[in-house]
Parts: sequence; C-alpha cells; structure tokens
Amino acid sequence: MIPRIDQIDDTQSLYLDFIETLKQKGFKGDLNPDYANRTVLATDNSIYQVLPQGVLYPKNTDDLMMIAAMANEPRFKNLVLSARGGGTGTNGQSLTDGLIVDVSKHMNRILEINPDERWVRVQGGVVKDQLNAALKPYGLFFAPELSTSNRATVGGMINTDASGQGSVLYGKTRDHVLGLTSVWLDGTLWESGPIDDETLEEHKQRTDRVGEVHRLLDDIQRSKQDEIAACFPKLNRCLTGYDLAHIRDESGRFNLNSILCGAEGSLAFIAEAKLNVLPIPKYAALVNIKYDSFETSLRDAKALMEWQPTSVETIDSKVLNLAMGDIVWDTVRDYFPEKEGDPAIQGINLVEYTGDDEAELRAKVEKLCQHLESVNGEAGKSFGYTVVYGAAEINKVWGMRKKAVGLLGNAQGQKRPIPFVEDTAVPPENLADFIMAFRKVLDDRGLAYGMFGHVDAGVLHVRPAIDMKDPEQETLIREVTDEVVRLTQEYKGLLWGEHGKGVRSEYAPEFFGPLYPVLQQIKGCFDPRNQLNPGKIATPMIEGAELLKIDQVATRGQYDRQISEPVRDQYDSAMNCNGNGACYNYDPNDAMCPSWKGTRERIHSPKGRASLIREWLRLMANRGVDVTAEAEQIRQRGFIRNLPKRIRNTLGKNKGEYDFSNEVHEAMMGCLACKSCVGQCPIKVNVPDFRARFLEVYYGRYLRPMKDYMVGSLEYMIPTLSRFPAPYNWAMRNTLVRSFMRRVGGMVDSPVICTNSLKQGLDERGIELATPDVIEGLTDAQRERTVVLVQDAFTSYFETRLVMDVIDLLSRLGFYVLVAPFMPNGKPLHVHGFMSAFDKAAKRNAQMLQQIADEDLPLVGIDPSMTLTYRQEYKDVIEGELPPVQLIQEWLSTQTERFQSREVGGSKQVFRLMAHCTEKTSAAPSLRQWQNIFAALGQELEVVSTGCCGMSGTFGHESDNLQRSKDIYELSWRGIVNQPENKGRLVATGYSCRSQVKRFDDKQLPHPAQALLDVLKAS
Repeated sequence: MIPRIDQIDDTQSLYLDFIETLKQKGFKGDLNPDYANRTVLATDNSIYQVLPQGVLYPKNTDDLMMIAAMANEPRFKNLVLSARGGGTGTNGQSLTDGLIVDVSKHMNRILEINPDERWVRVQGGVVKDQLNAALKPYGLFFAPELSTSNRATVGGMINTDASGQGSVLYGKTRDHVLGLTSVWLDGTLWESGPIDDETLEEHKQRTDRVGEVHRLLDDIQRSKQDEIAACFPKLNRCLTGYDLAHIRDESGRFNLNSILCGAEGSLAFIAEAKLNVLPIPKYAALVNIKYDSFETSLRDAKALMEWQPTSVETIDSKVLNLAMGDIVWDTVRDYFPEKEGDPAIQGINLVEYTGDDEAELRAKVEKLCQHLESVNGEAGKSFGYTVVYGAAEINKVWGMRKKAVGLLGNAQGQKRPIPFVEDTAVPPENLADFIMAFRKVLDDRGLAYGMFGHVDAGVLHVRPAIDMKDPEQETLIREVTDEVVRLTQEYKGLLWGEHGKGVRSEYAPEFFGPLYPVLQQIKGCFDPRNQLNPGKIATPMIEGAELLKIDQVATRGQYDRQISEPVRDQYDSAMNCNGNGACYNYDPNDAMCPSWKGTRERIHSPKGRASLIREWLRLMANRGVDVTAEAEQIRQRGFIRNLPKRIRNTLGKNKGEYDFSNEVHEAMMGCLACKSCVGQCPIKVNVPDFRARFLEVYYGRYLRPMKDYMVGSLEYMIPTLSRFPAPYNWAMRNTLVRSFMRRVGGMVDSPVICTNSLKQGLDERGIELATPDVIEGLTDAQRERTVVLVQDAFTSYFETRLVMDVIDLLSRLGFYVLVAPFMPNGKPLHVHGFMSAFDKAAKRNAQMLQQIADEDLPLVGIDPSMTLTYRQEYKDVIEGELPPVQLIQEWLSTQTERFQSREVGGSKQVFRLMAHCTEKTSAAPSLRQWQNIFAALGQELEVVSTGCCGMSGTFGHESDNLQRSKDIYELSWRGIVNQPENKGRLVATGYSCRSQVKRFDDKQLPHPAQALLDVLKAS
C-alpha cells in the first residue's frame, strides 16, 4: 500500500539494485533514481502526491522487455512498476511508490502510415496532436478528441481508453485500436487484435502465460454472459478497463485489446499500437448558443441532439469567465458578443456539425438556426447564438474550451476547483436531473464549483473548490465522493465515464458486484504478484493485495500545509501548479516552454520546476528555515558578511556533499526566463518569478559564477563602455579573450557595441532627451503630438540603428519624438536573482518614467521583453501606479489615421512576423495590433507560428547553454528563417531573436517598424 505521508528518504536498495542491473545488462534508455526526477513525477493532474523510487525512460521495445523480464525474477518479486505517458491523469492513475516507466521521452516515433488502408502504426509515446499533424497531409486524423491532446500520449490514451469531444460519433480510443504490441510481465512481446475462433484455439493451446490468459478470458466470456450484460450500463462511455462486455467484438471475434485498453498499465506495457484513422471532414460549422442559466443549457442539450449534430459540449459561467480573463479569449471574443439588454451568460452549448457535403451541412445548420430563432427568449431556451464556419476558426473555439479545463485551477483564493468526482457518466436523458442532484450535494456543503463537458454523451466534468491544505476541508473528498457514487448508481450511470479509475478504484467492487472476482482473476493471470500499478482497478487474489482508498493516499495538500502561509504566498505561482501538464506541449512551433522541448526532461518544464520549488520549500521548512526571512537576512548582511558561508558551502558542494538545493538549481538554470509559462499556463505558473526568488536564497549560500556579475552589471557599465567602444568590441572579437571568457567567465560571446552612438544619432536629428526642462519647454502643439521612447540597453547600445529607424518612422508620421534618459531597466538583475539590486533599479527607473507620464506624454518601448518588465516584474516592487510604458504597436495602433493619410506607392507587400515569446504569450492582442498597423499602410502582415528562438536575453550567450540554445533554435526558427519563400519577408520584434538569427544563420531580420519605414521611404 502507498503510505499516507511518505517519509522522504533515499531510493530503496531493492530499486537501486534493479537500476544497476539494468545498466549492467545494457539498458539503452535513461535511468533516474535522483531525487529531482522522483519529485517531479510524484504528481500528476490529480490531488495526490506519491514519491516514486526512480524513473526509467526506455529507449526502445528491447529496453521495455528487459524491464519486464527482470521484474519477473524472484529477487525482484516485491518491486513495483507503473507506466506513464503524458502524466495528465486526474485520478492518480500513474502514481506509484515504485518505479515509473515513461515511454514518452524516447519511444515517440510514428512508424508507418498507410493512407490507402487508413491505418497508422506508432510507438506508445507519440502525442495525439503530433500524430494528427503527421496525418494531416494525407487528409486523415486520429479521432478521439481530448482537451490534453497536445501532450497526451497514444499509450496513455489506450491505458485510460480516452474519449472526449465527439465520442457519440467517434467512440473511444478502444474503438480505433486495430492492434497492440504489448510487453507482459514475464518479458513476452505479444501482438494482439481481433482474432477468429481458430486462431483463438491455437493461442489457448500454448503452455505459457499467453495461453493461460486466452483460456481464462474465453471461459469468462462464455460462462458469464448474462451477468456481464446485467452489470454493464448501456452507455456511450461504457466501462473502461477490463471491459468484459467486449471480450468479443460486434462481429463476434475474440479481442484481447478490449481488456488491455483502459487497464491503466495494470496488465502490461503498451509498446506500439496500430490505429484506425479517419478522413478529415471537409466542412465544419460550430453554433455557439448562449443561456441565462446553466440548468437551461443542460436541459436544452437533449433537444439539440434531435438536430443531428456531431457533438454538443457545454460550459458553465464560471469556466467561461475564467476563459474571458485569459489571453485565449482574444482569439474567440467575436463569437460571444455581449449585446445591450441581454442577460448575463450563465451557460453555453457548443454544437458542432461536420461532413463532406457543404450544402448538406449548411442545411442542417440553417434548420438549427431557424429553431433557435423560433424559441429565442422563451423560458428554458437560449437567448442568442453565433455560427462559425471553417476548421481554422472552429479550432479557436475548441482551443478555448480545451484551455478552460485547466483555467478552473486558476480560480482566485486558497480554494481551487479540483478533480476527484469529475467524469461521471449517466444516460443523456438523465443528465440534467442528475446534475441538479449533484449540485445540491455541493450547494449543501457551501462548495463553489465549475462544470463543463460532453452533454451529448451524458458526461459532465464537475470540479468542486476545496483548499486541500486545510485538514477539515480535506475530509470532504470522502464525503462528497460517497454521495456522488450513490447518485451515479441511482441515475444508472458510472463514476468513471472518461478519465479512468486510478485511486478511485476502491469503488470497483461496489460497481462490479459479483463480477469483481472475475476482474481479480484477470489481474492475477497477467500479474500474479501484483507488481504492475498495484491497487488500481483490481487486485490479484493474494494475501496483502488491496485496492487503494481515496483518503489513504498522500495528497499534495498534506505536503503543502507543512510550508508556512507567508512562504506559500511568496511562491504562490509554484504552489498553485495543479499538474495539468499544459507545459508539456509537444508542438515545436508553440512558444510554451522551450527548455522542455529542447531537453525532453521533465525537470526542465514549468510543472517540473514548480514541483521542485514546492519540495524545496517543504524540506527547508522541516529544517526550520523560513526562506523569505533568509532572503531578507541576505539583503541586510550584504556580500562580505555572507562570503564565508558561501565559500564553505561551495567547497562542500565541490567535494560531493549532497544538498537538494543543487538539484533545484540545475533545473532553474535551464530556464530561459522567456515567460511563455506566465501567459500560456492555465494556472499562470511564473517560473521566472520563483526562479529569481530561489536564486537569491541559493546564492546567499553558494558562490555565484562570474557570468552573473557580468550580466547583472551590463546595464550599468554599457553607457560608459559606449563612449569608447573600440576596446570592448576588440575584446569581444578576439579569439583568446573569448576563450578566456568561456572558461572563466562562463560566457561564449557578447554582442558588440554600435560605433555610431545613440547620442550621435540623436544630435544629427535634433532629438532631445525627455528631461524636466525639455518637457516644460514644449509648446501646446508639440505636446499634442509628442511621444517618448523608453530606452533599453540592448537596442540603445547594440542595435542603435533600430532606435534611429523608429525615430525616423515616428517623425515621418508627424510625431514629435523625445527619448527618455537611459536608466537600467533591471530585468537582467531579476533574471539572475539579484533581487535587492533589482528593487533599487526598478524604483529609480519607475520614478523617472512616472514623472514623464505625469505630464500626459505617452511612453513607448521598442523591445518587447524589456518593455513588458514594467507591467510584470515591476508590479512586485512598485507600490502604487506602474509607469505606463506601452509596446510600440500598442500605441501605434491608436494612431492609425497617421498611416491612412499617407499615400503609399507600389504594390502591396506581404510580410511575416516572428514575434518574441514574451510578447505573444503575455500581450497576445498586440500581434493583431501589428497587423492593423500594416493594413493601415496598405500592407499585409502574417503572424508566423514559432516556438522560441533559444536566445532569450543573455541565455544563449552563456557557455553552459550554448548547445541547448542551438537545439531550441533548430526546433522552430531555423527552418522558417531559411525557407526560400520567406526571403525578404520576415520581420522580428525581439532583440534577442534578431541576434540569434544573425548568430546562427548570418541573416539580419528587420524590426516591423523598420519594414514600415522602408515602405514609407519607397512611396
């Protein structure tokens, strides 16, 4: 049994012996018994936290067979294994106190696509969206649609028999599995699929475990037919795992895969799968219907099914409001207009139609719309709708719906909506009454909650808000679950309609009744010693084997409550991570977490880093250390007084003395501080924030590398160095100096200072600094058209030409340009954890900029990363109003009449924008503003989907990061930059992005403002 609270200790000797033996036998994958990897995989998207003994990442099927065969040896009879894919389970399915076997890192290849016969063969670690991206050129797709599709693996989908949106039409994962290649506990590699009776008889004659399994299942199917028919509800979301009702398929063939699909790794490991794939519908439409109450939307959903849609999804007002507060809303706001006089939206139904005949599809949509018009305003009906045509636009709405699942975890306050009774399934005709009874259970206990789901299939996801750090509130898990179990039985449904059983398997005997011993027989046949994911679904009939209990497994809250509230508040964006795994996004052209994509190591992801910080805080608290107090003490004691301790600890570290802080430090140093997590994580996990706080404490205990001081002091030194740039530039180009910098200073290189200084350029144009005297001397006419450029060190000193071009652009548009005096922004200090110095820099700079803003003059920054610092990092330092520094496009988009009044000659050009990660994830609407600006000048701007360039400030310049920086650049940017059709069309907003392109591809990408200036010059 998994203990309620793990005593944190080293990996047990049995597991170390197993790992060492694997190594000696030539295991080709990764073996991770370290505490950091164990900690990161101790959680999933459930409320539970269980520390594994280690993590195994098999390289291939041979590795998987080696693991299974060794585990079957008598000396390892007590060893426990659990398969894991994307780690997004909501019921602790893959959590274990044994060894985790994760195939997603290496076994993630698409092996074969047969478009003619419409099937594909893949390894278990392939991500669903990765598969569909590969199938798209053939006009095919893998049907089960999940909210976690950008990180859910095919193996995980098979193990939970996942379904999701559109399951009424497309069914569940099991319905699309043609064949499985699985590894059994004795090391057997077995290929299974539908077989005829003759082949079944051949398998039954075998004397090994394969023969035993086939004999048992055939006997169960023949002898228990009536009991099985009586036990299994007739639902679209029929039972997942050990599916006795489908041992034989609709055509009467024996199919072992019906037992393996949904088994949660408790019977075998899934190595490969042959999957049925379907043609992508040529046409699609989505009708977005608004309601004044959630109950109304639920009750109307049944009537909507009469209009023959592909699917009907519902979302309540709580989920919708969370989506409205996220960057995702910018992509769909036009489809949910708020009209004067309309009631508040309390629920929506999303009704999708798909098909290959456009006229037929439009006719169906038109009939539904006529119906909606006829009932508009009636009691119990909708009050408005919109229609979206085309897969691209529809996918934006589904993207909002997908992200809304995670956004529930971002509700404000200590009580957070959590999954523990969230995937009940009842007959659709019972759903509304069931949900009303469900809501009463929650309302009677004063619980807030969010609801969303697949009303067409009778599945609704309900997440009650509970503070699991409060022991009294934790007891509600048992209380509410028992009530919901009773309700699902009353309404002829199931507790597990979609997301598997996991820890909730304790209710299996109650639901299966007299058939539960049959499940035990199956488990015992595959896994006689209860080694594969024990305690889930069923146990073999052996002494000591028990199902897990929902209130006897350790929860996150039990660990988190060991940390004091003030410390939790300081590190809240790490504490609130709920493990939804959005940061595991596979897509190389998505900005989310480049360090995860560049390494495929879970410690280098926002979830991983948040997990490590939570554990670091807990361990520090248990040692009596208050890290917030220590940070303050470090600031007060200063550099010299802390030096002896730092030297002592660093010497110990070099001698091999263990400190978990060093494992955390390694993970933090892999972060690019690009802040994509802040914008894209539904929970708003902010790694750069808690990373900076951690580094401040860490470097109060250990010596800093020289590079940190070089980077941190750059903004302070650069004005002086720029006066005489030649010596600095010579040093940066000299081979010997650069070699010394790499070995001693930890820096690969540094950009050179522009020899044509900013001061020289300003003097040539007669541009003044925005000093109090200059501002006071402005005439009224000048004030009306004045704009103040806010300097940053990178563009002012390393890319001075850009600053001059921006000034020229604004001047051509008739603006009177001033430039704010240069002061350090402080972002490099924050990135490296110089928190005291950052506080001082931010306060000085904010005071200067606020004085300019108080004169009603607009402040505009050029570099997105540096500019957004004023509204992000500064908010934790500045009391009161923040200096209102806008991105240049945010301000220019309000001045488009200046463009429209310009006569532009020549043909329209099409430019392609490669945006900075921070900009597109933290200020998403600003990309559309760039497009509006270009359109106002008669040009077209396309936004290119890209990941991170890999530079991110000074990250790519650091020696330890050079290869990782290059790897990340290769994932997305290099291919786009070098496409022949993009020559002369690409523009990039980020200084670091342009620098990286120049560095690795020797190409100079202009800033969008420079492209606009060229258009004006040519007119």
